[in-house]
Amino acid sequence: MAGTHLATYLNDHLAGSVVAIEMLEHLERTHKGTPLASFAFGLRAEIVEDRQTLERLMERLEIAKSPVRQAAAWLSEKLSEVKLKVEDMRGDRLRLLEILDALSLGIEGKRLLWIALGAVARIAPDLGGNDYNRLEQRAEEQRRVVETHRLEAARSALAEVPTA
Repeated sequence: MAGTHLATYLNDHLAGSVVAIEMLEHLERTHKGTPLASFAFGLRAEIVEDRQTLERLMERLEIAKSPVRQAAAWLSEKLSEVKLKVEDMRGDRLRLLEILDALSLGIEGKRLLWIALGAVARIAPDLGGNDYNRLEQRAEEQRRVVETHRLEAARSALAEVPTA
């Protein structure tokens, strides 16, 4: 059985994947038939794979999934969606930028997870069995692709110059 800190850490990251998957499903629905929807679909598939890697590790370490964290993550994403709808009534530019910001931050968190687990695996053999370098590189690539979409959304959402 893994330590409490490790169980908390892994469950927090698992909950983060819930938020990312929900956000990507939202992008797929709201931008159906566009390149953005295709991007969201592909990224969601990769994040699901990463989530499965994390779930297998947790199973191997006998770490139970926290239903409270899973529910809180789901609810948090739904509340964020409502917040964004209120702030961007047309539901386009600002909302897209903030979703992509959140995805970028989440992917960076996942990259840091893989780095931390790789470092600890050197002294805790139970954490072995995953190619943490490959997982880290995959997260870097995911973030790079998100960044191209994020900057495009930033140009669209923030390019309005205020008038005096």
